[in-house]
Amino acid sequence: MKNHIILLFTALLAGFLAKAQYNPDKVNKKAVQLYSKALELASGDDFKGGIATLQKAVAIDKNFEEAYLSMAGMYGELKDYQNAIDNYEKAKAIDSVFFMDYNLPYSINLAGKGDFKKALDAVTIFLTVTDLNDKSRKAGEYRQKCYQFALDYAASHPAGEYKFEPHNLGDSINSEVSEYYPTITIDGNKLIYTRRVHNYNEDFYESDKVAGVWRKSISLPGQINTNQNEGAQNISQDGQWLIFTGCNFPDGHGSCDLYISYLTADGWSTPENLGDSINTENWESAPSLSPDKRDLYFASRQPDGYGGSDLYVSHRLLNGHWSIPENLGPTINTIGDEGTPFIHADNQSLYFTSSGHPGYGGDDLFVTRKLPGGGWSKPENLGYPINTIENEGSLVITADGKTAYYASDRADSRGGLDIYSFEMREDIQPAHTTWVKGRVFDRKTNKGLPSSVLLTDLSTREVVSNLQTDETGNYLITLPRGKDYAFNVNRKGYLFFSENFALDKDQGDSAYHIDIPLQPLEANAAIILKNIFFETNKYELKPESEAELNEVVQLLKDNPTLHIQISGHTDNVGKPADNKVLSENRAKAVTNYLTTKSIAAGRLSFKGFGDSQPVADNATPEGRAKNRRTELNVISR
Repeated sequence: MKNHIILLFTALLAGFLAKAQYNPDKVNKKAVQLYSKALELASGDDFKGGIATLQKAVAIDKNFEEAYLSMAGMYGELKDYQNAIDNYEKAKAIDSVFFMDYNLPYSINLAGKGDFKKALDAVTIFLTVTDLNDKSRKAGEYRQKCYQFALDYAASHPAGEYKFEPHNLGDSINSEVSEYYPTITIDGNKLIYTRRVHNYNEDFYESDKVAGVWRKSISLPGQINTNQNEGAQNISQDGQWLIFTGCNFPDGHGSCDLYISYLTADGWSTPENLGDSINTENWESAPSLSPDKRDLYFASRQPDGYGGSDLYVSHRLLNGHWSIPENLGPTINTIGDEGTPFIHADNQSLYFTSSGHPGYGGDDLFVTRKLPGGGWSKPENLGYPINTIENEGSLVITADGKTAYYASDRADSRGGLDIYSFEMREDIQPAHTTWVKGRVFDRKTNKGLPSSVLLTDLSTREVVSNLQTDETGNYLITLPRGKDYAFNVNRKGYLFFSENFALDKDQGDSAYHIDIPLQPLEANAAIILKNIFFETNKYELKPESEAELNEVVQLLKDNPTLHIQISGHTDNVGKPADNKVLSENRAKAVTNYLTTKSIAAGRLSFKGFGDSQPVADNATPEGRAKNRRTELNVISR
């Protein structure tokens, strides 16, 4: 940008000077001397000093157009768009012909302030200049396209009452040096970010939110911070893993690689290179881990990509290794640069930056949504004023989808880049997501059990998340609202656990804590199958029952000598004899389904108990709902 600004300080073409009314040769000599001094200051990036000097120059000669133009350029460098605009307009008022070439930077500052209509008018005038060189014409045409995009976007996305009001996180987080690349845990109470220590070394810092207030940040404890540069990090939703970018590390495969560190009792562990399935001799950066820890999104510069840097995904295999990365394809990746991916807790909304998709100029922020079958929707620009004419950076969003964190060098910055939060516009929010966490353990011994945790969308029967607990049985799984889920926990040698989360209409904010005692597979072990559904007074299985029924099928296939009984129960509404028949028909419907999946009928039995064995009070709707149930009982193993 400095070269661009200095070019603006040079005299215009002789052809324009011949037509212009303004004559540089008639400017006061003392004002010219101040002008030269201001240019020297600007060449050393002292734009404030240059502005102060130019203000003295125009005080001597109020018609010194070049001084106003140079002052405007310096204000533009400081992103003080309004003062830049004011000085461009003062210059234009002196001589509009002399000003013609400056309509391009004038338009850029107008767009920086958000006045895209006036910016489009200005750059259109600029493009009428007959003797523009190719570089200038291409620059003007690019800006013209960006401003038209901005106007079209505003027309199709009315902001309504939305206000973009970034909030500086304050002195507990931000300092006189740069802070950037924020990442947060699922509960929104731990923030980890990169700080440029002593203006050259990048280290990780953390802060905890207590009673809604961020505590004074500290350097991450443990072995993760070194005298190397660590940055572009992502913390897992449960706060146990940190994946980050390390450049020029001794064990690196290329210029920048991805590394992982684990939270231990002594702090963060010594980082481990993620290996040559992910890291190459090229550049890998900006990791983002899916909430179930099964997918790792990142940016890489691969020779077979679509442009500069592309987005890729690698899947964690059953042996804990990572698969060969897959390019996310031409729907997302372009001939430009795509970077800083962030997969939200809903595991469906992917945010990223791109210079290749239509936007406001430079790198804009976009969102794409995961489609049924694994594809991605057409990326949507997040719009102004989240996106500006500047290059945007990383963005993370809280689980409820409402609050975003990002880095910026706004006017109230403590120094360099600071971390800010702002409210997301509703139409670009991810799904409101809650979560369930707890511990899986042996019902008899209370010992923690490493187990498989499965979340299934009941309407589509698609698996939303499939994760493993840690070695002591602890788990955390996210629950995007707006859907109903089957929740199952499995471990070999145990009866699986069944739960249901009906979030299709529930918009509450509560998270869940469920500790899960698994029952060893032995006679008399029993569970309630909470995802078996029937219409009222009917016994035909609803399609939403399929996910849970298939869990029973798998249990029987994994344990070929297992014999079970399916028991049906009702509430006390209606005649007892009718309820007994209904419950028996429902239990029979379940066993019939199992036999269609090649389970021998001799291993199955069914019985209907009607309303004779309530587990809750039938006086309330909630109690009656609990009494309407299907149970699985182990007869023998």
